[in-house]
Amino acid sequence: MKNIGNMKILVTGASGFIGSFLVEGGLERGMQVWAGVRQSSSRKYLQDERIRFAELDFTDSDHLEEQLKRHKKEHDGWDCIIHCAGVTKCLHQADFEIGNYWATRHFIEVLIRLDMVPRQFVYLSSLSVFGPIHERDYLPIGECDTPQPNTAYGVSKLHTEAYIRSLENLPWVIFRPTGVYGPRERDYFLMAQSISRHLDIVAGFRRQDLTFVYVTDLVQAIYLAVEKQVTGRAYFVSDGEVYSSRTFSDLIRTELGHPWLVRFTCPLGLLKIISSVAGNVAKLMHKPSTLNPDKYKIMKQRNWRCDIAPLENELGYQPAYPLERGVKETIRWYKKEGWL
Repeated sequence: MKNIGNMKILVTGASGFIGSFLVEGGLERGMQVWAGVRQSSSRKYLQDERIRFAELDFTDSDHLEEQLKRHKKEHDGWDCIIHCAGVTKCLHQADFEIGNYWATRHFIEVLIRLDMVPRQFVYLSSLSVFGPIHERDYLPIGECDTPQPNTAYGVSKLHTEAYIRSLENLPWVIFRPTGVYGPRERDYFLMAQSISRHLDIVAGFRRQDLTFVYVTDLVQAIYLAVEKQVTGRAYFVSDGEVYSSRTFSDLIRTELGHPWLVRFTCPLGLLKIISSVAGNVAKLMHKPSTLNPDKYKIMKQRNWRCDIAPLENELGYQPAYPLERGVKETIRWYKKEGWL
């Protein structure tokens, strides 16, 4: 593994699922890693004594500027920033724009004002920025395709991408992963939990091509770009394979010892109604729900193929975790931690 010496790197959203693995990946590569967290953030997966912390409040641009000013005075800036902070579940659709687009824009504007623009700004976007395209021919989504996001989450990510790409003096690189899974992840865990309770729900009857990426393969891809100092590029990330709608749940079932299972294929119309009800209940309870109208559109999408050839050819990316291996490791972790 290439050692990058004392490169100073900031990982925002470091207390989250992907962020915590990015912190570990930087430490493994010999970097000075700063974990960007909120004061209230859990540090459960940030226990390594080599981690340095930077408290950053993306909800308040004035406070954020004071925090960054203080950091610059005491520690100078960073060579690279991996911006992983953002929102994936919200009570109101407008909150996606606030938590993803506006928070990122304010962050970059402050970095520019304080002369703290790094040599490389890595933005973690999503395959969802392209929306439901190639739904008839099932061709891989590629960089020449026109984004057509149909979710508030995807729209907010696309707006952020457009802003970042419009800045002449920001050395950006963008990653658009497909479904990311692995230890510590909670949304796919709900599927494993449901299967352990003998129920599996499939969305719709029509063919659905799914793609996935194990979290450490995503980390590998990002650090390849950091090591090669790539800028001005956007990459899709998956494990390079395509799976049917049942493959993931079948692998989970295998790792759980083949429990008896009731598999219910839910018509999309019914799923839409259930998602709407779940979203309204979440609003009444003032707590975001995993199932909501935005999530329904993601579950409805039939084609999640994406072209990772540029990532392989330009950066030398070689995914180490096909789905079978990744699910095995994930379920093993869930069991070890008492989640299952």
